[in-house]
Amino acid sequence: MVSIPVRLFPATQDKDVSFHLLHAPDHSRIKFKRFCAAEDEEVPNEDLVKSFEVSKDQYVEITDEDLEQLPLPARHTIELSGFVNAHEIDPIYYDKSYYLEPEESGVKPYALLTRVLEEKSVTGVASIAIRNKESLCALRPYEGTLLLETLHYPDEIRERDLDMGSVSVNDRELAVASSLVDALAEPFKPDKYHDHYREALLELIKSKTEGREVVVPEGAAPAPQVTDLMSALRASIEAAKGRGGGAKSAKPAKSERADKADRVEKAEKTEKRAEKKPAAASRSRKRAA
Repeated sequence: MVSIPVRLFPATQDKDVSFHLLHAPDHSRIKFKRFCAAEDEEVPNEDLVKSFEVSKDQYVEITDEDLEQLPLPARHTIELSGFVNAHEIDPIYYDKSYYLEPEESGVKPYALLTRVLEEKSVTGVASIAIRNKESLCALRPYEGTLLLETLHYPDEIRERDLDMGSVSVNDRELAVASSLVDALAEPFKPDKYHDHYREALLELIKSKTEGREVVVPEGAAPAPQVTDLMSALRASIEAAKGRGGGAKSAKPAKSERADKADRVEKAEKTEKRAEKKPAAASRSRKRAA
């Protein structure tokens, strides 16, 4: 029964570098026009109508008035229907993020909802209509404000058909892989990550604009092809140690699997040494004779 007037703002933005198409001979801009396939002529915007293809070349027209009459109870309202633990929502369901900013009359209930979501460590589940589409959404606290995340409906998640068969992973492989994870463990700091491709592309554009020689930075040397999984894992661990990977402040204790792997490896070395000893003793007796 509590109403909180809010404004909705996109919380993210795409920074992809977009290109325009030019006509190669004269570098004039290429523009796309809407043509009628039957009359082979350009159609003005006022003559365009929405339609849905119900069968091959058969359409049903949908007007703006039709869309306005559709029952959208959440057209101008974020209808909270329940609260769940955030970890129960798989990340595959998340779509777009929006900031919620309270109107002046809604500051108090806005702050109260933010505080209770933080203290209870829960996420609100709601519905909202955005651009003539009713979306499922999640409402969660974020740095002292409320963040609305639109969610995909279950039937929007594509099914996958993947059969890996019977793949066996032994304890040694699992232990070494765990050691690699430990070596690269660190707190998530998004500021350390950059879109290197976009940065290089913008530098390329800047160089061409200024008439400078385009210098392409050398990429990383290709990794050697390693067919043995254990060798590849151990090489990865050494590389991680060499570049100082992992969180320096948090040194994870060696896992039980890693301890087991060490014991197995030591036992194998002991067995190999034991196999060599009888042969060495036999050679000594022959020399004595």
